[in-house]
Amino acid sequence: MDRKKLDEKERKFLLSLARRSIDHYLKSGSRMDIKPQEVPSKRLSEDGACFVTLYEEGELRGCIGTLEANRPLVMDVIDNALSSAFGDPRFPPLSKEELLKVKISISYLSKPEPFPVKDAKDLLAKLVPGKHGLIIQKGYARATFLPVVWEQLPGKEEFLSHLCEKAGLAPDEWKDTESMEFFVYEAQEFGEDE
Repeated sequence: MDRKKLDEKERKFLLSLARRSIDHYLKSGSRMDIKPQEVPSKRLSEDGACFVTLYEEGELRGCIGTLEANRPLVMDVIDNALSSAFGDPRFPPLSKEELLKVKISISYLSKPEPFPVKDAKDLLAKLVPGKHGLIIQKGYARATFLPVVWEQLPGKEEFLSHLCEKAGLAPDEWKDTESMEFFVYEAQEFGEDE
């Protein structure tokens, strides 16, 4: 990672912030504001990128995030928490009752870096399961898997095939490395069940 890991106090604050922002929206229909003095560290007010993932009884219930740091991390957490709860097209909007049952997880991302490869064999050799988050791009097709996805898809070829399908491409399209761009990043993952 190209930045220092968040400490326990910062992680707990962000998880609480994500939950409070969803609760606030359920009660008021508006986005929660946060004052600079409420933020426990300067780093959380600096630009940062994250994904917020919701799980209900261990199953995915929403996941939305940002790949590039372009706003304060606290605002990225608030907006991505709301998008995960109410804007993930794979799921209906979260209800008040469900909020009591969901567990929130946050992935704090490093800056994505170009990942040049010579061919499919080179891609398989360089990719590190559990460490690398991967972005693939071919024309307008683009998709990413966070490093945590390796837990469900531990095989490199399986990981790449599912990622291609997520981007709307053929499952074996990752083998055509000349026409595709790859970017890697790392993520500090933390959740309410820690």
